[in-house]
Amino acid sequence: MDWEMNNVVDLLRPHGVIPVVVAETVDHGIDIGEALLAGGLPVAEVTFRTPAAPEILAALVARGDLLVGAGTVTTPAQVDVAADIGAAFLVSPGLTESVADRARERGIPLVPGAATATEVQRARELGFTTLKFFPAEASGGLPAVRALAAPFGDVTFIPTGGIGPDSFADYLADPAVAAVGGSWMLPREAVLARDRDAITRLTAATVARVARPTP
Repeated sequence: MDWEMNNVVDLLRPHGVIPVVVAETVDHGIDIGEALLAGGLPVAEVTFRTPAAPEILAALVARGDLLVGAGTVTTPAQVDVAADIGAAFLVSPGLTESVADRARERGIPLVPGAATATEVQRARELGFTTLKFFPAEASGGLPAVRALAAPFGDVTFIPTGGIGPDSFADYLADPAVAAVGGSWMLPREAVLARDRDAITRLTAATVARVARPTP
């Protein structure tokens, strides 16, 4: 299915890591975007967890030098907001047909969440083969990803939740993993202090350790 977004893998796999952005103000969001770019990671998933999320999403999309997606998308209305702004992709913690249908109508790639074999199988029935494995560490971590990948060889995963600087490279070394999501390069204290240098350093350190498995 062309819409499904097999092409979302092409968008995200080259980056390896998808920074999950939770920011309270537009200024904080802009700081994050500039620091991610400076650190060599031009991608951001702006989550709908704060009231400022739509404005932050719009500000980062307007830059034109970041691959910007919307995260924590749980309603069709949020799909519309993200699509109207120009988000490149959507990420959801789970999968509902109403969100999937609206994303299909708007022609915007959606990465739905799944954590069990039943959820993966249902997602495949709806045409999805790139799934967010969430919450990753609480759901069994890398061993669980490998267990799910065995019967679903056409599915690739974007594990997110509880992954940090000491574990993300292990996930990326597995061929079933398209990318990982996380916020370890965006510590809350650095975001609130608008410490771009700290975020840039953490981002650059992450980028230096990104390694993709050989096809």
